[in-house]
Amino acid sequence: MRAEPVFTGITDEAATGLPGQIAAARNLGWDTVELRTIDGLAIAELGDARFGEVASALDRAGLGVVCVASRIGGWARSTFEADLVELDVLAARCVRLGARYVRIMSYPDEQQSEREWAVSVCHRIAVLAERAERAGLVLLHENCAGWAARDADRMLELLRVADSPALKLLFDTGNGVPYGYSSWQLLTEIAAHVAHVHVKDAIGDPERHEYTLPGAGQAEIAACVRILRDHDYAGAWSLEPHLSVRPHERGRLADDAMETFARSATALRELVTSEWATA
Repeated sequence: MRAEPVFTGITDEAATGLPGQIAAARNLGWDTVELRTIDGLAIAELGDARFGEVASALDRAGLGVVCVASRIGGWARSTFEADLVELDVLAARCVRLGARYVRIMSYPDEQQSEREWAVSVCHRIAVLAERAERAGLVLLHENCAGWAARDADRMLELLRVADSPALKLLFDTGNGVPYGYSSWQLLTEIAAHVAHVHVKDAIGDPERHEYTLPGAGQAEIAACVRILRDHDYAGAWSLEPHLSVRPHERGRLADDAMETFARSATALRELVTSEWATA
């Protein structure tokens, strides 16, 4: 029997501070959250005392952590050594949080040749996956920025080279619109390897786009849900609407962020539940 969909979200798009993030999740009836930042700081940046407070507060609220969205392999990271340090920090912190998944990307082009870029990325991801496996973590590569951002063959090559149960794929429904590719078509080639899903929607193109409630844009989320359903996807559906803030732009949350996040969560639940039940 197919498992019922599990909903969660990246709660720093509802509130900057932890109390607001906890409130957003509990008001929606979620049992878990996906953590990215607290008070504007990445989870690996928090001091030990502050991290301990965060973990204890989540325990008291009865909230688990399904994934930590790290900066590893992302556009703002300048050295591989910094990624190794971040992974080591998260290896310990994920144990405390009960989290198994860590989101990563696959490195921006550093003015290398295509061949040099490919070799560098595959080597780095293999090293990271080996460390993650020793720590009991699973790295989730997102179709966002980097060498394997929007190319299914490259994503599958990362999996082949790493050859590790500690590397799987994270599929974001809405990244195709701003990056200029069909998320739906990409998913048809990688669905069997997807362990976690981010949900956002958008309209427009790479030059000019804006985000919408799930199901109201061009991301073909309903079709994506059907593909994942037919591949017996058993992971969470994690809301990342980008309606109140785009985190990589380090903007201030809109005043109605909590309300907007809740409306997005309702749209997500209705869309996924409807498609999941369709024979």
